[in-house]
Amino acid sequence: MSPLVSILIPCSNAAPWLAATLASALAQTHPRTEIIIVDDGSSDHSLAIARTFEPHGVRVVTQPNAGASAARNHALRLSRGDYIQFLDADDLLTPDKIAAQLTALRSPPAHADSIATCRWGRFSRDPTNALFVDDAVFRDFAPLDYLLAHTGAARMIHPAAWLVPRAVADRAGPWDESLSLNDDGEYFARVVLAASAIVFSSAGDSLYRSNLSGSLSRQRSRRALESVFHSVELIAAHLRRAEDSPRTQRALANYWQRLAFEIYPDAPDLSRRAEAESRALGGSTLRPTGGCREQWAARLLGWKLARRLQRLVSRK
Repeated sequence: MSPLVSILIPCSNAAPWLAATLASALAQTHPRTEIIIVDDGSSDHSLAIARTFEPHGVRVVTQPNAGASAARNHALRLSRGDYIQFLDADDLLTPDKIAAQLTALRSPPAHADSIATCRWGRFSRDPTNALFVDDAVFRDFAPLDYLLAHTGAARMIHPAAWLVPRAVADRAGPWDESLSLNDDGEYFARVVLAASAIVFSSAGDSLYRSNLSGSLSRQRSRRALESVFHSVELIAAHLRRAEDSPRTQRALANYWQRLAFEIYPDAPDLSRRAEAESRALGGSTLRPTGGCREQWAARLLGWKLARRLQRLVSRK
């Protein structure tokens, strides 16, 4: 019998996109899936839209608003699948995504407790125009090598691109419900380290809907920035427990320095702490990204003042 795959969807105020997401889950060519959507206290029409898919076999449950990680954990507890597919309520899967990854997991060089990935692309409105830009991760990896690429060079895999055997998910443990931003980065760091290998499927894609106003990834509140700082602390600890070596220290020095750039000037104290973590690991030669004007100003005035000036200009 074909394995059962659980497609787990947390939903919070995703009414404009939810129907397309559920349709992409129902369109999977793999013959055995269960789809569980957990509505996380939505105040729009998300729950009503989800209910219209119940006749098609979608299981809809609700909870008071507790955050995406809590919704994923709720869905995970209810699931029965041999494999786990996480899917945010505004993202999409191509129809062959799960079937192709299962084939990859049954083929050499995959072995017990391998996890699968696939190509992923960003889009705003039309998924046929998705941009597949991070092709450095479109290959097989040893778990530690992937985490070094992720932390050292900002390489990432879209959360929906993973397909995780139940045994690996059980070893990794639940999502950290204290995190509101970069909870996926911290969770999949544990999943990767619980796996024996990462197997890339050249067929099937996941599609990440980006540039949405109000999305979690664009939050700059103090709570959100404290969350991402703590997530980096946790990921660094996971990586150093797996291997504390010069190469992991170099990768983490870059990881901390990149965080210092990203959260400044919204959280200057956290930025300073991130720089201190980077220095303690030997320091980083990374320079902040930005347009030509910002980089020119950074050379003359220092990157912090240049970043503040850029923020003032962008607000005008």
